[in-house]
Amino acid sequence: MANKKETYESTLAHVNTFSSPSELRITDIRFADIVGAPMHCSLIKVYTNQGLVGFGEVRDGADKVYAQMLKPRLLGENPCNIDKLFRRIKQFGGHARQGGGVSGIEIALWDLAGKAYGIPIYQMLGGKFRDKIRMYCDTDVEGKDTGTAMGKALKKRMEKGFTFLKMDLGIGQIIDEPGTLSAPLGFLEEWRAANREYWQARRNPNVSVEELRRLKNRQYEYNNIAHPFTGIHVTEKGLDMLEQYVAEVRAEIGYEVPLAIDHFGHIGVEDCIKLGRRIDKYNLAWMEDMIPWQYTNQWKRLASAVSTPLCTGEDIYLKENFKPLLESGAVSIIHPDVLTTGGILETKKIGDMAQDYGVAMAIHMAESPVACLAAVHVAAATENFLALEFHSVDVPWWDDIIIAPKLPKPLVQNGFIHVPDAPGLGIEELNDEVIAQHLHPEVPGLWEPTDEWNHYVGNDRLWS
Repeated sequence: MANKKETYESTLAHVNTFSSPSELRITDIRFADIVGAPMHCSLIKVYTNQGLVGFGEVRDGADKVYAQMLKPRLLGENPCNIDKLFRRIKQFGGHARQGGGVSGIEIALWDLAGKAYGIPIYQMLGGKFRDKIRMYCDTDVEGKDTGTAMGKALKKRMEKGFTFLKMDLGIGQIIDEPGTLSAPLGFLEEWRAANREYWQARRNPNVSVEELRRLKNRQYEYNNIAHPFTGIHVTEKGLDMLEQYVAEVRAEIGYEVPLAIDHFGHIGVEDCIKLGRRIDKYNLAWMEDMIPWQYTNQWKRLASAVSTPLCTGEDIYLKENFKPLLESGAVSIIHPDVLTTGGILETKKIGDMAQDYGVAMAIHMAESPVACLAAVHVAAATENFLALEFHSVDVPWWDDIIIAPKLPKPLVQNGFIHVPDAPGLGIEELNDEVIAQHLHPEVPGLWEPTDEWNHYVGNDRLWS
């Protein structure tokens, strides 16, 4: 009898007890906000009537209200009808962080569908082109930021097995050196003061609400001046210093390993061209987000003036908004974030569209393992995929956010993530003990009820 019982229980362990996907219904949506992973992330749980829970995540630094407002539009619906529900909610998303709510919920729907049917997400997307996903590693410098110091930091990444690297290069590295930048007199000092005073005030409990609001509004105004309108220019001395920085990095890491560059600062296309021509010779993988993605004609000017591949896309919502850049021939790599595009299926569609134009797809990612695994499934199922970003090498508890016995730990090994075969994203549960230790101090709740959103109603139809 003991053997029969053991056989029955071992067999039951392989049976999907959630065997009524057609009857699955969404019953609740809740959130937990964490910091330091490396960014502020709002994790999502979508609950169902069969005990299945789907996991999602709002884009790093975004407001979770973009996801909360979707709850009354999803309660009672079958999460397996992913495309139907996405078409219902996508009007409530937008570019950059405003796409974070729709995208995060869409990921949770895929997770639920995979768990309901017992298959991994990549298989529902048509199968995989690869068994492991190449990660490219963003890197910062401790102490004085010199090219040699950055080169040594990047070499440490290579020693961990990373085969694709990225670093920052821009006006932030030369702003303290006299004679490197020109701008309307006093403008740079005012901009820096606006940022400094706001963040100092946030840490000071004695600052009034009115004063904090004034400082926040001032900081917002400076930080939202787009590149063509700042009046900031890089001098020959500044260009010399930035070129020397890249030369020092290549002297440390060599020329064989791909090296991408980001965060140039708010400078116009003419200065981007001057800088790009200076660093073309250093065999860079790409130059990223040199100007806002909306300025298609400026991207064309830039592409015709430099030989280094150009890359953008992390702030673009929905497939159709990538098309002007692809049609113009201005970019060699598109760079969507699964938590901005609209989610998993939209990112897959974007990659497939880019392939028709001979353009590769890298994926931007600066979030928790939830968003990371969503991107892994997309990367596995998209043929023209190049590399997936990873910001959390130096976050020791990053892997502990999830409970996933069928996944390797650490998730990133020798610069790659193996594509999981477990159902859905591959995550069995989120680790509430770890999450509780890293809750955002200003948003401390752990999966608290969101009943106040249950009955919001509105006429959402976009036509009469």
